[in-house]
Amino acid sequence: MGKRSLEQRLNEGTVVAAEGYLFEMERRGYLQAGSFVPEVALEHPEVLKQVYRDYMNAGSDVVLAFTYNAHREKMRIIGKEHLHEPLNRSAIRLAKEVAKEHPTEEALVAGNISNTNIFDPEDADSAEEVRSIFAEMAEWCKEEGVDFINGETFYYHEEAVIALEEIQKQGLPAVVTLGLMGENILRDGYTVEESCKILSEKGALVVGMNCFRGPDTMQPYLKGIRNEVEGHVGGLPIPYRTTEEHPTFFNLPDGGCSCSLPTETTFPTSLDPLYHNRYELAEWAKEAKDIGINYIGLCCGASPAMIRAIAEAVGYETINSNYSPDMEKHFLFGKDETLKDHNLNYSKKA
Repeated sequence: MGKRSLEQRLNEGTVVAAEGYLFEMERRGYLQAGSFVPEVALEHPEVLKQVYRDYMNAGSDVVLAFTYNAHREKMRIIGKEHLHEPLNRSAIRLAKEVAKEHPTEEALVAGNISNTNIFDPEDADSAEEVRSIFAEMAEWCKEEGVDFINGETFYYHEEAVIALEEIQKQGLPAVVTLGLMGENILRDGYTVEESCKILSEKGALVVGMNCFRGPDTMQPYLKGIRNEVEGHVGGLPIPYRTTEEHPTFFNLPDGGCSCSLPTETTFPTSLDPLYHNRYELAEWAKEAKDIGINYIGLCCGASPAMIRAIAEAVGYETINSNYSPDMEKHFLFGKDETLKDHNLNYSKKA
């Protein structure tokens, strides 16, 4: 079959989009927590390709080029601004190689631009600097032949608008998602519902939320966005147990921690005990689909097994679904007739 566009897939059903490369690369040992710059696209391309592959095989319809934080400001901070363009192009080319491996329908390839740390609504010069940052990245995406561009994790509405405008200048479809911090409002005063409505009306193919919040503290806002927006809506939470008291992962406490952390917070390198399990994430995905969210994924912290769980929850058999859990033959918990009773009867004591 031919490769359907993002819009075709959205019109026909649910699109699964795996994010979360940042934490996955750090967990595998190929990215530095703190600066969080994806140098892996140049330094270890084979590792990046494998992570792309793992997420695609787990059910992601999208191979998202790993250029989050690969913008000029971040590259300048680590003293590698000269590698900015090669890194961006490499990340996209590797994504395209993996997308072609899909055995039934070539995966979509998305370019990626993200929040900067320099946007300031009180400083017009900062807006122009941000625009130039987004413009060159969007241009490289166009030249490298991506299917669409994902602009993500914006906590200023006006920065998201700039991203959308620069994507549109390249004639590419746009997915624009917002990161909502702990005050429950974007930092320039817009609600996420207001922002998404404006972005959708300005022509973004998908609007919604990603990162910062787990399912429990993102879902109420996704419902609000769905009610306000006529177009497609995306939800990509982090897989951590955020709460009303601690709605983002930036200040999540861990009462069970028995050591002194080198950072003041569990974010970003001590969040491990605060994960949702895959079944909780699958339940969220079903709920999101039921209310009309049709661009569904997970962000920082996601593992391929989690992506597979949400893909299966919204009705897909993934490339790697043959490896999905099946306890039928487990020596303690199985049902296979060849299993030994002296082990099965011991399961509650094990």
